[in-house]
Amino acid sequence: MAMTRIALLSAVLLAGASHSALAQDASPPEEAAAIPASIIARPGADAAPRAALDGPSGPPFYQPDLPRKTPDSVADAGPTQPVGSFVDALDRAYWSHPALLAARARLRSADYLLPQARAEAGPKLGYEVSYGYRRTNAESAFLGGWRKSSGWSSAAAAVLTQPVFTFGRLGAADRNAQARIAFERAGLRSAEQETLFNAIAAYAGLLRDRSALDIYREDLELLERSFSQNTARFVRREVTSSDVQQVETRVEQSRAQLATAHRTAANAEARFLSAIGAPADTDLPAPNPLAMPVRTLEEAYAHAEQNSPVLAAAHARERISRAGMDAARSAMMPRVDLRGRAEYGSVSPYNDSLRETNLQGEVVVSGPIFNSGQLRARVEEAQAANDADWRLIDQALRENRVEVAESWNEWLTQTAIIDNLKASAAAARLAYEGALLQEKAGFRTTLDVLNLERELLVARINYNAATANAYIAQARLLAAIGALDRDWLFPDAPAHDPDRHFDRTKHDGALPVVPALLRNFDALFSGGRRDRPVRDPAGP
Repeated sequence: MAMTRIALLSAVLLAGASHSALAQDASPPEEAAAIPASIIARPGADAAPRAALDGPSGPPFYQPDLPRKTPDSVADAGPTQPVGSFVDALDRAYWSHPALLAARARLRSADYLLPQARAEAGPKLGYEVSYGYRRTNAESAFLGGWRKSSGWSSAAAAVLTQPVFTFGRLGAADRNAQARIAFERAGLRSAEQETLFNAIAAYAGLLRDRSALDIYREDLELLERSFSQNTARFVRREVTSSDVQQVETRVEQSRAQLATAHRTAANAEARFLSAIGAPADTDLPAPNPLAMPVRTLEEAYAHAEQNSPVLAAAHARERISRAGMDAARSAMMPRVDLRGRAEYGSVSPYNDSLRETNLQGEVVVSGPIFNSGQLRARVEEAQAANDADWRLIDQALRENRVEVAESWNEWLTQTAIIDNLKASAAAARLAYEGALLQEKAGFRTTLDVLNLERELLVARINYNAATANAYIAQARLLAAIGALDRDWLFPDAPAHDPDRHFDRTKHDGALPVVPALLRNFDALFSGGRRDRPVRDPAGP
């Protein structure tokens, strides 16, 4: 599953104190952080007033607020309180990330589509009340001349309508609403998995970049010690000035690498704040191990076909356009409605002195006769749109399989090379320590030692990166097959339940018996609810 959604910056919700935590251990050296004053301010240039036509009038107004169902452990935690564990980090992201909260709100909004669609099968009662002035001037054929009449009158009416049979209109509306809810549910699952993946990647990436910063710092200390020793040996005429300059070159390069590592670690702190919603503690433990629900690539494909939210969204989108196609077809058919009208008003339209009542009931059959091909064109348009959505199911399946295969291969590769890189780092350390002794005995040159030092640095950096990359690749694989959800990661932890809101709203305003019978009878003339088969020849 391609991570296509762009997570909103949670730093917008945080106070300025949150941002100060980014500089904990990831601050670059003072000499690297200094910015010339000429860059910060231009001499003699006054700040021009900002036009407030469409832009904000001032800084944002902060008013932190989380949904009522948020656990107390998350709701009571301040935005500046550091995150100290893997579980706490994922809890913060799961319950407070703005993009995820927005996806849940969109699903709640879609839940109301179903009672709206089902209300179309129920009775509707409306009223009309009028009070107006009327003036007429009519010519008389017998009396001659003109006869004028004028006056005020009032009237009131109640109108009751009840559909009886619509040839699929009610069933298409019901299926359209359910498909839209299914689409938003798939979107919510995708947003949840993306949020959790971003949180896991930010957590593992921060540990990797912090460890890399320590490695570069240790490497600089090692080179500075070597530079000091070689300088002393130069005074004793044991090495040449070229040897000292070679070490000095590596020292300056190591200082530049350390500054770059400071920048990378600071960026990782910022990504952590964005993905989690709080700064990271200075001493983060290793993340919890991730369990896999599959053992082979074929099992991963099968699991994704059943659980991937991307595929579920593609099927739901096809059902939406299929319901639209059925609605277009039913618009070409007649419909039968019951209509009742009760009126109370004046006998004469010119005064209210005499009143009358009127009760009227009728069966209305209505439908198109001739529309110059407009309805037929709408049906053809809807069929073509549905065929496009049907083909996009095949495309989604192809893309999902590519994502599963790539993440599977990346996970296996990174996991397999961890032991090799660990052994490589251990061997490189022994080789470097042995070269130091050989250099003192005159069997190794300074350049030989520096080259072995660089190999040790590269081996340690590669091993540190592989451990984090393997973990991130495994999380990516879980997301691709649709298993990176809270129920799988923390089966005993509380989770958001979308069914609770759906069950509370799906019967809003609906009558218990008659509309349901009408919908079920009307659905006989509409399409099916099952998912369409895959038509891609490469699918099997």
